[in-house]
Amino acid sequence: MEDRLMVSVSGVRGTIGGTLTPHVAMEFGLAYGTMLHRRGGVAGGNASAGGAASTKKPSVVIGRDTRPSGAMIASAVAAGLLATGIDVIDLGIVTTPGTAFMASRLGCAGGVIITASHNPPPYNGIKFLQPNGCCLPAAEANELADIWRQGQFDVKDFAGVGSQTRNGTTHGLHADAVAAIVDVKLIASKRFKVVLDSINGAGCVVSPMLLGRLGAELAHLNAEPNGQFAHEPEPIQKNLTSLCEAVRRHKAAVGFAQDPDADRLVVVDELGNFIGEEYTLALATAFVLRHRKGDVATNLATSRMIDEIAAAAGVAVRRAPTGEANVVETMLRDGCIFGGEGNGGVIEPRVVLTRSSLVGMAYILQSMAETGKPLSELAAEIPSYVFLKTKFPCPAGVAPAVAERAKALFTNHPAAMFDERDGLRVDLPEGWVSVRASNTEPIMRIMAEARTEDVAQGLVDRVRKVADEVIGQ
Repeated sequence: MEDRLMVSVSGVRGTIGGTLTPHVAMEFGLAYGTMLHRRGGVAGGNASAGGAASTKKPSVVIGRDTRPSGAMIASAVAAGLLATGIDVIDLGIVTTPGTAFMASRLGCAGGVIITASHNPPPYNGIKFLQPNGCCLPAAEANELADIWRQGQFDVKDFAGVGSQTRNGTTHGLHADAVAAIVDVKLIASKRFKVVLDSINGAGCVVSPMLLGRLGAELAHLNAEPNGQFAHEPEPIQKNLTSLCEAVRRHKAAVGFAQDPDADRLVVVDELGNFIGEEYTLALATAFVLRHRKGDVATNLATSRMIDEIAAAAGVAVRRAPTGEANVVETMLRDGCIFGGEGNGGVIEPRVVLTRSSLVGMAYILQSMAETGKPLSELAAEIPSYVFLKTKFPCPAGVAPAVAERAKALFTNHPAAMFDERDGLRVDLPEGWVSVRASNTEPIMRIMAEARTEDVAQGLVDRVRKVADEVIGQ
């Protein structure tokens, strides 16, 4: 597979010893600090309420997952920020939602998360945050990339460089904030037995902290936050066989799996069955809409299950291009009360404007507690679809041609609806199919969903044939 530095709305990702070097990381720190100063320091402010100049420097939190390269990349990014006169608050090893939570809570100008999320171990990455904890919107992500490419950075002299401090309060504060939005007494009264796979990642400390407050009896797999991933880190079925076996062995009520930065959550039912990452958002949305009414937001690559749940509650689903920042932007613009992505990410704005596995766990446990139903029954109540996902290496720049050729396959279909905001999504009465280049890996993804596997597979096969033809030219 081609090794190239991925720079997108999802941040920066590359391989350690390959495309993501300490020098590149420092340059992105310089670029981010330069952008914050050009914007007036944002929440960290270079001006007081009365408009007079202030000596207080803007501040940025930095958190990282457990990958062994994390300290190196975090130090390099911090060096760039400090050189541009930004104060750095080092949070240490914390989750992605924990970092975002602290950026907002501490009134920072922004935040940086050092993580490659579900990517394989050779990768690491850099995500940049707004003051509210959300990832940068597309316009600001593009601005940051332009500053980095131009290499014209706002470097300060000896009197203007930033200072660095350490803050170790993230886990407790984050767990408190999640516990505050659920019925702790009700959940704790059930004494749920939970098996959790934290994949030796950033969720190893805060997740048992939260589950303990919720009265869970915890069996914790891969619980050492050392970055030595016990299996491939993407929380998909083939990587979670040990979790499914542990749920059956412990006779647990539920199994939870996180990715290395703990923003995604995948669920296993009480029978030890992997029920699919798409069910995380569906189950959480069903819970939310039983308690509150309002529109919800998700991306173009998420299952129609959420549309069925929203329709039953009399609310609308607002679709956004793939990317957490795009979903949050839609949530804020359209006044949505909840949102997320079908990759196992739920976004609860009452806690933080980013995906959070902790919120997902708390909501699913409360749903089980208040209904008295096992997870398998709650999942069975949601209208089911067959959802197929495939990925394959993709040379840079070919995605538009693939999308154009794929669209031509369906132009004569009388009921076809096309959405080209993010690659191509084609909605048909019998299902939908999408094709897009990944923001985080040098790959292309084809996804399809239908009531039957034959229909879904047929949609994937038609688009894959076109993609192979274009890539082979």
